[in-house]
Amino acid sequence: MGSKIINWNVDPVIFWIMDTFPIKYYGLLFAAGITVGYLIMKRIYKNENVPLQNLEVLSGYVILGTILGARLGHCFFYQPDYYFNNPIEILLPIQKINGAYEFTGFMGLASHGGVIGVLIAIFLYCRKHKVRLLWLLDRIVIASSVTAAFIRFGNFMNSEIYGKPTNGSWGVVFQRDDVDLIPRHPTQLYEAFSYLTIFAILFFLFKSKTNNKTEGLIFGYFLVMLFSARLGIEFFKENQVSFENSMVLNMGQILSLPFIIAGIILIVLKLKMIQINK
Repeated sequence: MGSKIINWNVDPVIFWIMDTFPIKYYGLLFAAGITVGYLIMKRIYKNENVPLQNLEVLSGYVILGTILGARLGHCFFYQPDYYFNNPIEILLPIQKINGAYEFTGFMGLASHGGVIGVLIAIFLYCRKHKVRLLWLLDRIVIASSVTAAFIRFGNFMNSEIYGKPTNGSWGVVFQRDDVDLIPRHPTQLYEAFSYLTIFAILFFLFKSKTNNKTEGLIFGYFLVMLFSARLGIEFFKENQVSFENSMVLNMGQILSLPFIIAGIILIVLKLKMIQINK
């Protein structure tokens, strides 16, 4: 069989505005993912006769929670020493290059931090607007799965967070970022397609009358499936920071474990409730 190697050399910048502001595939795919997620939630709200103005307010909470959580998660989980010494770069899309600050966009967003940020934002929204937390989580995770897939496609366009060498005649050579120029696992795509599969499963479960009536069960399945996928795929992924090289499990895997455990506990409790109510 012939070689199945893809040489990937796409410029992450689509074009520049006035030679200072880059428009990148990652940013557009991030925005597209949020938009598609919003449209999915809009359809759910319409089908359940929930006022759409409630969704408008919720979207603001979720977007802010996603960006702040993902940014703070990266800074504190992966590069705390650097950002404690350069705090201005935490929440501003700039980076010091050759002694001067330049606009670069946010150089680092952590998905686990994004999840934590969204959960906090949703909790605050539910408390203020008197919405049942688990009812909302069961619905928003369906949309979130699609959004997460778009973000990983953006990572692929950026040639970042790629995998370990395949040691075979297949894989992707990330020519713009990998100094070794060897075929690697396209772990961004592994995650993206895993998340799309999870979306399909969650949507099917949502349509099931039994699962839909037990608030929190779909959210539990989401936690177990998504973070189990992340846990497994991390074995094929290059470590993002050097301190992970001496760890049995990397930071992404360690952060996934509490979510998986929480999901299992939630599923067990909700399935017991179903049996009791039969």
